[in-house]
Amino acid sequence: MTNALASAYLIFSHILPPIMGFFAVLLIASGIMDKKKEYTFLGVGLFFVAGILPFVILPFILGF
Repeated sequence: MTNALASAYLIFSHILPPIMGFFAVLLIASGIMDKKKEYTFLGVGLFFVAGILPFVILPFILGF
């Protein structure tokens, strides 16, 4: 149980947010350079989700 909890904590706090943030920055840059507002908005939304994800998911996983 402890290993599964530690793995979930690690994934949702240290692995997924940077990956999502990286792809968000790529989408923002691509959207701005190609003048595609959809990519830009998707990138901004993904960036905010990457920042908020640990605060939303981890309380459920850790039982707070």
